[in-house]
Amino acid sequence: MLTLKGRTVVKTVEIETGKTLLDHAIANGIDVGFSCTRGTCARCRVYVEEGRELLSEPNDAEYDRMDEDELDAGYRLGCQAVVKRDGDVRAVNRTYF
Repeated sequence: MLTLKGRTVVKTVEIETGKTLLDHAIANGIDVGFSCTRGTCARCRVYVEEGRELLSEPNDAEYDRMDEDELDAGYRLGCQAVVKRDGDVRAVNRTYF
């Protein structure tokens, strides 16, 4: 299960492997901010509270937008963090602005 907290909406939904956290938010009406879906705007930045090991590794787009300390602390770009395996994931939208 994926519990995702947007700006005003919190929902727990079924995980679909192969989809990003942002894909899940859009499909389920969770108000995660975004302006693109390519990792350039960083508005979809999330803090992954649980289940980091179930997600893809950070990619170049994330390293271009965030520093390594943020990534190590559990921050990801929702549009780049792909769910790779079933399990429990909890994430909160933590945009910069």
